Amino acid sequence: MNGSRTFYLIMMIVGTIAPWYFFSGFIAEYGAGLGGFVGSMYVNGAAAGAVTDLFLSAAVFWVWSYGDARQKNVSNWWTVIPATLAVGLSLALPLYLWMRAKEQDSIPAPSL
Repeated sequence: MNGSRTFYLIMMIVGTIAPWYFFSGFIAEYGAGLGGFVGSMYVNGAAAGAVTDLFLSAAVFWVWSYGDARQKNVSNWWTVIPATLAVGLSLALPLYLWMRAKEQDSIPAPSL
C-alpha cells in the first residue's frame, strides 16, 4: 500500500471515531430519535450554517465522485453514500480517495 492509501485509511478511521464520539454522547443523553437529532443540528445560526455547508458539500461530493468513478473505473463507488449517511464526509471522502488510489495503483505502467 502506498503512502497516500495509508493516509486515507488512517483518516477513514479517525473520520469515523471522531464524529461517533460526539454522536454517541448525544444518543446517550437524548436517545436515537432522528427528529431530535435533526432538530439539534439547527439550534442556532452557527450550527445551522455548519450543517447546511456539510449537506451541500456532501451533495457536491456525491455528484463529483460519481462522475470521477465512472471516468477512473472506481468500483463500488456507491459505498460513499451509506458512509456519508452513517458517519459523514469525514469517512466518505477518504474512503473514496482510498478506492480511487487503489484503482490507480492497479493500472500497469505503460511500457516504453
